[in-house]
Amino acid sequence: MDDMLSADNAATDNAVHSQTDGFDHITAADISRLLVEHKGREVVALDLRSLNAWTDFFVIASVTSAVHMQGLERQIKEFCHSRGIEIVRASTNPSSLDEEWKLIDLGTIAIHLMTEKARSFYELERLWSQAKTMPL
Repeated sequence: MDDMLSADNAATDNAVHSQTDGFDHITAADISRLLVEHKGREVVALDLRSLNAWTDFFVIASVTSAVHMQGLERQIKEFCHSRGIEIVRASTNPSSLDEEWKLIDLGTIAIHLMTEKARSFYELERLWSQAKTMPL
């Protein structure tokens, strides 16, 4: 009996995880398209599911200015609010790094808004070069 319950729980967990993965994949793609629509540069979505356990997707976009970064952040927040998606954390420290790189953490999706300078310095795509790039 316990074996049957364990098998049922495992099947349910797998089904829920599979549904979540699909939702997150679609959400990461939608956020990527949103960034492109609002003039985010060199937008890339990376599928990290097979590479780590702490997040499933990175969405990376370059910005042209602090104002552009704030505008994209506002668009993302509105998108999340309209879909009932919780923003786990968004960097808010008033530091020079925040002018170069804004991280918006949705739990399974981490969104990186970066200046060209920060993006070329940190090279996230190179660091995660084994990740699959999602089509936009």
